[in-house]
Amino acid sequence: MILVGERPLRVEDVVALSRGAARVALDPDPAVRERIRASRRALEDRLREGAPVYGVRTGVGASVHQTLEDAQLEALPQNLLRFHGCGTGRVLEPDEAGAVVATRLASLARGYSGVREVLLERLCELLERRVLPCIPAEGSVGASGDLTPLSYLAALITGEREATLAGVAMPAAEALAAAGLEPLALAPKESLALMNGTSVMTGLGCLAFERALRLARLACALTAVASDVMRGNPAHFDARIAALRPHPGQVLAARWIREDLARGPTDPAPVAARLQDRYSLRCAPQIVGVLLDALRFAREVLEVEIHGVNDNPIVDPARGDVLHGGNFYGGHVGFALDGLKTAVANVADLLDRQLVLLCSRETSGGLPDNLVARQEADRATHHGFKAMQITASALAAEALKAAIPASLFSRSTESHNQDKVSMGTIAARDCLRILELGEHVAAIHALAVCQAVDLRGGEARALRSLELRDSLRKHVPMNVADRRQDLDIEAVVALQRSGRLAGGSPDPAP
Repeated sequence: MILVGERPLRVEDVVALSRGAARVALDPDPAVRERIRASRRALEDRLREGAPVYGVRTGVGASVHQTLEDAQLEALPQNLLRFHGCGTGRVLEPDEAGAVVATRLASLARGYSGVREVLLERLCELLERRVLPCIPAEGSVGASGDLTPLSYLAALITGEREATLAGVAMPAAEALAAAGLEPLALAPKESLALMNGTSVMTGLGCLAFERALRLARLACALTAVASDVMRGNPAHFDARIAALRPHPGQVLAARWIREDLARGPTDPAPVAARLQDRYSLRCAPQIVGVLLDALRFAREVLEVEIHGVNDNPIVDPARGDVLHGGNFYGGHVGFALDGLKTAVANVADLLDRQLVLLCSRETSGGLPDNLVARQEADRATHHGFKAMQITASALAAEALKAAIPASLFSRSTESHNQDKVSMGTIAARDCLRILELGEHVAAIHALAVCQAVDLRGGEARALRSLELRDSLRKHVPMNVADRRQDLDIEAVVALQRSGRLAGGSPDPAP
């Protein structure tokens, strides 16, 4: 059970909630509940006094100059979510939508947003019963929060648009009814509080963090196996090298590679074919280490954001003040995820470069060109991993292209009110796309090194080499004659994402 309201959530908490792997409840601590109520009372007091409160007694965005009469206050919350129903693109997967709901709940439950307890309880119920909004991925500039995508969460609460129930898409009203929930009418400020925050970029960022960490660990395992099968020099990963330039990520990556190169107690130490390997092997700790350190920074940013109050206006429950500001600006998350996606793209490129070495007799320590295993008279008509190398190269190139920082594309919009924006949600989407590409490069690499382990016929004896080969061979046979390999790639990606590929545990996590 994860309680929201007081204790800061970690990235892992959001990931668990996104997948329904943990339960959630609003913290029952009386102090937490009173802060939520005091914030709502303070907002209502300001409204009774006739004080100008943005998005409640005024229009929104550049329409802030418009003043609403008392009779109009109830209509604005529903109209606000309705006119933002203009998202485009793919619909977020249920676990992605779950991460969005979890991060929005964590922020609002702090008790500084002027929303009612019943709304926070409803968000808990949506996560508990797996009623999740269908959110189009595109349409946020990441500055006045994720207004358009978060409007789909607000709409679900009121019974509008579409939702998934246990992964099945249906009209929102039907999903609520099937889960035993009634649509909830939103009070003044509540649709704005739901929509005016950074929860889409942050939720997606948490999922990206978990996948990037798993990819970093796998990249170290693949590097070790590649070194083993190509008769590389294990001394490149000596702890003394990293200790003399102790970036934490580099130290950890070198340690993982060393551990993955370990052999059985009776196996003799391997003889290196070269004094110095090419950079894609020798410098792997320095390359994967950047990703691990980018993850360390991303965690810090994401966890501040998860626990942060990032809507506008903010209601101070202690003093009763309504504070108008810009905590909805997603610059920190955008910067962290732009950096993370660059580091992921570089790891994808690293693995692609190692694959090139594996596929050439001159650089692989004598492995057959393209890892062709065919021994029969028709050997010349078979091509092994020749096309796999082309695919990996295409994927790596696309990942590198997508790594251009999204935040550089800020533009003025919404009548020049939002005249400087973060593009943080685009950075999050880019990061997930680059991870998808990187995971597929890693899958091709894993198939290649396992092919090489088999081709070495028992010479490749690192424990990780044998474990990885054995776990992969339960699902994909050795390539002994030309055949389609796209299904092999997808099988390995599925193994990696589910944690069933023996690529090592990313422990300790940055």
